[in-house]
Amino acid sequence: MKRIEFVATYPPELRHPLHRGIVNEATVATRAELVTWGPTAAVTALLWVDADASTTDDLLASIPSVSAHSIVSSDAGTYAFVRQTEYEFPDPVLSLVDDATAAFLPPVTFHDDGTLRVEAVGEAADLHDLYAAVSALADARIERVHEFERRRSPAALTTRQRDALEVAAAVGYYEVPRTGSIDDVAAELDCAPSTAGELLRKAEATVVDDYTRS
Repeated sequence: MKRIEFVATYPPELRHPLHRGIVNEATVATRAELVTWGPTAAVTALLWVDADASTTDDLLASIPSVSAHSIVSSDAGTYAFVRQTEYEFPDPVLSLVDDATAAFLPPVTFHDDGTLRVEAVGEAADLHDLYAAVSALADARIERVHEFERRRSPAALTTRQRDALEVAAAVGYYEVPRTGSIDDVAAELDCAPSTAGELLRKAEATVVDDYTRS
């Protein structure tokens, strides 16, 4: 069993309205995560946006298919329960998901450069077929492939916190002696050093808590 992470850049007409409306070059938000959703005609989804509550509220209000939403602020962004009048992935994308013989892992992450990041688990041949189907619709690339292992999931970590930990490790922040700084982490994440420090502190606290409870 394999686990694959890939990034796809769909043409604008095939992007989900939440992607087009919330995360694009004209908005403040640069990243949104479709954390979970229900496969029904009128779908309710849990969304996370790397913007403040007021901005997220305004962005959601501008999307015609969003019939209702409620906002929950968090330290590193905003969560929103979103109710839509229809399941708005375009038909070619829905057909791809329907035909897939692999399991998709949340979240689906939308970026302001038009890319979508997703992970899936399955047999190697099924993942190969899935990637081929995605590549037929979008400009796609594989980011990572590894064996699937069942383990405790650090569910309390946001994707941004996981990114901060990975970047910190890559720049040498956790080396002994330390060869990278918070400024290096911030530069890679394209954020302020204070933001990078806060992301790392909260991520580290969550990882330690998860370890001590295991």
